[in-house]
Amino acid sequence: MSAILPPSERLWWKHPLDRVEGTWIVIALIWCLIMFFMMISWHIYGKQNLSTETYKTTREMYSAKAQAVVDKYTVRQEKYGDKEYPVVHPPEGGDVYLIGRLWDWWPIIELEKDKTYRLHLTSMDYNHGFSLQPTNINIQVVPGYEHVVKVTPNQSGTFSIVCNEYCGIGHHTMLGRIYVK
Repeated sequence: MSAILPPSERLWWKHPLDRVEGTWIVIALIWCLIMFFMMISWHIYGKQNLSTETYKTTREMYSAKAQAVVDKYTVRQEKYGDKEYPVVHPPEGGDVYLIGRLWDWWPIIELEKDKTYRLHLTSMDYNHGFSLQPTNINIQVVPGYEHVVKVTPNQSGTFSIVCNEYCGIGHHTMLGRIYVK
């Protein structure tokens, strides 16, 4: 039997394995097992993957929760681009809500260094990508789902939120801010 000509018998799986073919199957199986256990160890020990909670939600429920937090913890208004946004400064251990929608992230968030917060994310319309720059945090934000991430900023500065999932003609303008004091 060769790779060019079809087998003379149609029941190809009844043919004995060639030694080289068997070797490659064993190598592939071993590599799959190595990668499987490496993914587990990268997640647990490498701290490269975010452990998030995800809940089903509706636009109305999430908007109400986000608006309540904005009403309670707004410290000032800030012009960003051509719009005014509330700047929300929640207490340590508090919940912070961020809404992705065409074509902005709302509100602006102000956090304190070395304090832990629960960041809630959802989209009101389409899939959006939450990418916190210059750190390497990337989350796919899906409508109808509330993603919760524990965040402990370890450096001060201004961080940009970029949508890294194409969401339409204004995708390139979909930016947000997180300040860390």
